[in-house]
Amino acid sequence: MSEGSLEAPTRHQIPWKEADYTDPDKIDAELRRVFDICHGCRRCFNLCDSFPKLFDLIDESTSGELNTVESKDFKSVVDACTLCDMCFMTKCPYVPPHEFDLDFPHLMLRYRAMEFEQGKIGVAHRQITQTDRNGKLAAPVAPLANWASKRGNGLTRPLMEMVAGIHKDADLPKFTGQPFDKRASKESTAPSGNRKAALYATCFVNYNNPQIGEATQAILAKNGVETEIVYPSCCGMPQLEQGDIARVAENARKVSAELVQWIDKGYDIVALVPSCALMLKFEWPLILPDDENVKRLSEATFDAAEYIVDIAKKEGLADGLESLDGSVSLHLACHARAQNMGPKAAEMLRLIPDVEIDVVERCSGHGGSWGIMKDNFEVAIKIGRPAARKAMESGAKYVVSECPLAREHMMQGIEKLGEETPVERAEIVQHPIQILAQAYGLTNSET
Repeated sequence: MSEGSLEAPTRHQIPWKEADYTDPDKIDAELRRVFDICHGCRRCFNLCDSFPKLFDLIDESTSGELNTVESKDFKSVVDACTLCDMCFMTKCPYVPPHEFDLDFPHLMLRYRAMEFEQGKIGVAHRQITQTDRNGKLAAPVAPLANWASKRGNGLTRPLMEMVAGIHKDADLPKFTGQPFDKRASKESTAPSGNRKAALYATCFVNYNNPQIGEATQAILAKNGVETEIVYPSCCGMPQLEQGDIARVAENARKVSAELVQWIDKGYDIVALVPSCALMLKFEWPLILPDDENVKRLSEATFDAAEYIVDIAKKEGLADGLESLDGSVSLHLACHARAQNMGPKAAEMLRLIPDVEIDVVERCSGHGGSWGIMKDNFEVAIKIGRPAARKAMESGAKYVVSECPLAREHMMQGIEKLGEETPVERAEIVQHPIQILAQAYGLTNSET
């Protein structure tokens, strides 16, 4: 066996239906095996809060070794994991096919699956992740919902913190009154080329920022790609974070069954948010390895930036891209990096003439629903501070991220560093796809 990390990491199927998967004793034994390896390595000390917590537990124990750390204290390590996959993808020298067979994020997932089975996930936290239901309920009363969730609302946010555990200072996504799958332009879909793409709207684009979807659709139309908007349901990433793997599998079956019908019609599948692309490409096949729809969907799915770069390389982009009126600070999201496709968002933006890009490859600290919770928010801001500082010091007019939630969290980090936020940074332009649309003259920073 060669030194770890010299070969491409591989992942095992997730045996979530087996009784041993959520057996507390077997999980504890695996935690101790893996944590002891981590203790002897410590390469991941600066990635997230899980590893400092683990190493502090060990260093402050009676023996200074793992054998005198109580198993009940492992929960703090698990709770600090955001399932970003960066330790597995970029740091750990012992991932499969190394004989140590170490997959830290999926071990944390296993622990959470045990907790979910034991009923230890709070009702309020489970309700937060019901993105489809919440989006549908909020849409008809979007102004009221956005008023209630607005940071600084002294009436509602303290109550939300007390009841739901959401930190009163955490920035929350705004809702749209007209979801993307209801507002998508039919005029912009006329094909003039050979490609057809079904845009998987994702819950965030559908209910929170339809402008990302509209920008994607407009760019593809400009490049002769026929588009259809498809949104059967959420990909299940919010439930995966809580260990509700059965719910993820249910969503996977539903969504894949509908999307393969578009594949049969010759459409590529384009996911508009990296976390959702990661689920379709990699996580679902590990959860449902024998589902043919899931397999086919995995092979036909593109991340939005990946798809546009693919067009640029194979057919060339349509003329019309113009220089921007300012530079761009681009944050590369962890779930884009975990797709192992390269920095496609940066490649995409470099297609713009004379563009100035400052790439941020540090963790934003957000971690899905993790970073908005009362127990995590201040730590999330601390973890994301280097990324926020780099974006701030770049002096860029536009700050964007492949993950819109990460972008807004970074903006809060910039505020806390004492930087007055320019208007362009506070607008709805969150995703690099919107910058490309602006360069085409298809949208602007005030859309």
